[in-house]
Amino acid sequence: MNKKLSVSDGFIRRNSVLSGLMVISPIIVCGNTIMNALALIYAFSAITFTSVAVGAFVPKKLPYGVRIIIYTCLGALSYIPVKAAAEEFFPGVIDRTGIYFMLIAVNSLITVQSETKFYRFTKGKMIISLIRHILGFDAVMLVISAIRELIAYGTFCGRVVDADIVISGLGLPFGGFIILGIACGIYRCIAPNSKDTDDFGGDSDVYNF
Repeated sequence: MNKKLSVSDGFIRRNSVLSGLMVISPIIVCGNTIMNALALIYAFSAITFTSVAVGAFVPKKLPYGVRIIIYTCLGALSYIPVKAAAEEFFPGVIDRTGIYFMLIAVNSLITVQSETKFYRFTKGKMIISLIRHILGFDAVMLVISAIRELIAYGTFCGRVVDADIVISGLGLPFGGFIILGIACGIYRCIAPNSKDTDDFGGDSDVYNF
């Protein structure tokens, strides 16, 4: 199917996190420091891009349920080298993020949105759309993590800064809910066409973990 892509689709317009409320658990639970954010951005970007790009070659004649299982397996296979590299370049990240690092391998962009969004495009446009959606998640993760680290711990990328007020609770999951909720509210007020619709104008189901 041939469809023109807006320059901001996936990154600003219809951002997967702020508009679709997808892949929010890692942000809420683990997105409280910049170092955690960088590790999760790396894992999400590498696993999602690899899994969706390779999954585009899965025959569409297979039953839908079988295709979803294959996409999930692709995510799990991508997770193995990504985890090994993360342990090398981000020491302790697996202990800090726990199961939420693993859950990235089966995030909704791989298991569901690949069928409803990306595979409706030609492969070239699919890659462009995929990259924009990945960057949309990455940007939200980094900004919210930086805000939470600064307010909760009085640090920025692990370095102490001169913060007059420290609210330690914002480093906990309920603090993540609060900051993400505020961000979503601001986004829906100022972002164009922020209603959660798919890339073809129809309503899109929301899936998250």
